[in-house]
Formats: sequence, structure tokens, C-alpha cells
Amino acid sequence: MLRLLTALVAAALLAALYFFIALNWSYSTGERAGWVQKLSKKGWICKTWEGELALVSLPGTTVEKFLFTVRDEEVAQKLMREMGKRVSLHYEEKVGLPTTCFGDTRYFITGVVQAQDIPLGPGVTLPAQGDSVAAPPKPAAPVPTPATSVAPAPAPVASAASAP
Repeated sequence: MLRLLTALVAAALLAALYFFIALNWSYSTGERAGWVQKLSKKGWICKTWEGELALVSLPGTTVEKFLFTVRDEEVAQKLMREMGKRVSLHYEEKVGLPTTCFGDTRYFITGVVQAQDIPLGPGVTLPAQGDSVAAPPKPAAPVPTPATSVAPAPAPVASAASAP
């Protein structure tokens, strides 16, 4: 009986150690930028926030979706405030979690920052939503060049026939 109890305690300690390591160690970390288009609290017993980020690299390209999980209530509330705006999400990828009780995805969001500009290509950006756009400056009047300058009309020349 004592041997069985010792084995169960050892198994429970090993399982607790495994879950502690899996939840606190990150396989990778990174940033993803895009528009949060979905965020909902899901789960039968273990409720977690599950979301979807639309990643668009260039206009006209196919939208890629980044599925993520949020376990921190404060981060979820900040995400709710930033819905519909372009954001940058900091994530940690967790590998080896055995059930979906910890989240439906391996990507756990730990930080949210609203992105200020929208890159369209190298050196080309659009202002973020809500920023004012200044009218483009009016072009200056063209300066005549020798090839395009217009010479003044010559003065009429008096002819010999019209002289008195």
C-alpha cells in the first residue's frame, strides 16, 4: 500500500513539474502585426480568450490568419479596446501542452501595442486609422526653360511702301 501511495505521489509531482515547465518555458517568442478581427472567451471548463489576427503584407495579397490564445484578462481587455485598429501582438509559443484546457492554440499573447503606420512597401506607408492626412502641397508654377520659353513677339517693322 505504501509503495502504491509513493508511486502516485511521485507521478503527481512529475506531472506538476511537467506542466510548470511547459507553461513557463517558451519554444519561441515574436511579434505579429495586423488587424484583430475576432476575440471570444471559449471553453467548457477552462475559459480562455481565443482570437484571430488578419495579416496583410501588401494590398491585393491573400489574407493570412494568425490564431492565438490570451490567458491574461488585462491583455484581453486591451485587445478588446484595440479591435478594428492595426496592432502588433507579442506572443510566446508553448509546445507540449497536453490538452486544450490551456488554450486552443500554441501562441499565447503577452502584449499588445497599437501600430502607428501601415507599411505598403519599402519606404511607402499610410497613416494609421484616426491620424489626420495633410493635403499634398501644391506644385510650384513651372519655371520656363530655354526650350520651352516663349520669346516676345517682334515689333512691327515699317515697310518702305507705307512710308510717307
